[in-house]
Amino acid sequence: MQPIILENVIKNYLLDKIQVPALKGIDLKIDAGEFTVIAGPSGSGKTTILNLIGCVDTASAGKVVVGGKETGTLSEKQLTDLRLHTIGFIFQSFNLIPVLNVIDNVEFPLLLQNTLSPKERRERVLKFVDRVGLTQYAHHRPSELSGGQRQRVAIARALVTRPQIVLADEPTANLDSVTGQNIIDLMKEINQTEKTTFLFSTHDHSIMNQARRVIRLHDGKIQANA
Repeated sequence: MQPIILENVIKNYLLDKIQVPALKGIDLKIDAGEFTVIAGPSGSGKTTILNLIGCVDTASAGKVVVGGKETGTLSEKQLTDLRLHTIGFIFQSFNLIPVLNVIDNVEFPLLLQNTLSPKERRERVLKFVDRVGLTQYAHHRPSELSGGQRQRVAIARALVTRPQIVLADEPTANLDSVTGQNIIDLMKEINQTEKTTFLFSTHDHSIMNQARRVIRLHDGKIQANA
């Protein structure tokens, strides 16, 4: 697996015809197998970096390289393939499909990949539903779950494809401390056994304390990287 590389990345957003800078020349390298946190106050650019690496947004200037590919040169289909086969994304807003139950939400990316038999797919889904502690809620829809339970569905869905890179935007924000620690332990286990790269955006000090590296942002710039 190739490292993630950001070279002089600038990202501006347009707000009422005014350009608002979100990232101001970010240089960053994340090696394969890292367990790393991006920290900083709200508005510092944490989520923007994850969105650029996750191919759900594009840089205004500079270079973003994921899986050995410069994302700014890829077609929409190539970006979709990269997201589907390389990246697992845990969104703050969950992004679950309301009409699908827990099992079907977790299974959805595997259906898109279409590489496993129905039996293999179901076995893997049930394994990850169990690992996030939701077996008894497997047939519930998102509207029947608490915020913390929905977060766990989103985490299982991101991990079930066994992606090379997992991007997690405040993954423990809706979880109690015990459940949050269990989820972190699961991610650490996958990081160690499968060499999956984990990159978190978080305010959670318990994740920061267990990360191998904490990258601190302030006003769209890297303040510390150690």
